Amino acid sequence: MDLGPHAAFILGAYGFTALVILGLVAHALLDRRAQERALARLAQEPRKQESSRGRR
Repeated sequence: MDLGPHAAFILGAYGFTALVILGLVAHALLDRRAQERALARLAQEPRKQESSRGRR
């Protein structure tokens, strides 16, 4: 595979793109864990009774 005189730019662009995609995947995984922890914390809280105000 001959990339010609622009090989450094092409490979650099591919490398940068791979880093960005890996960063997005890592962020999504970390955010999912945080959301699951928050949901578990909310599930453990006692439920507050809804106000009957405004309902007839």
